Amino acid sequence: MGKGDQKTKRGKIVRGSYGKTRLRKPAKNVIPQVVEVPVEKPVTKPPKDEHKPEKKAEAKKESKVKDEKKEPKAK
Repeated sequence: MGKGDQKTKRGKIVRGSYGKTRLRKPAKNVIPQVVEVPVEKPVTKPPKDEHKPEKKAEAKKESKVKDEKKEPKAK
């Protein structure tokens, strides 16, 4: 009746098993609590500025009028 005996409490502890001589602790009745989750406010974007900086003036492109007279290039 020692650590190798499967029917004794000490033998059950060594083996890591449960049974009639080594009972498990009874489960506690747990009542789930109602937890209020705070509702996050939607993130609002800051108002857009009405005075946007103007884009830089683009360089003027040459007109294609002169190119129309020439024959199109072969691909």
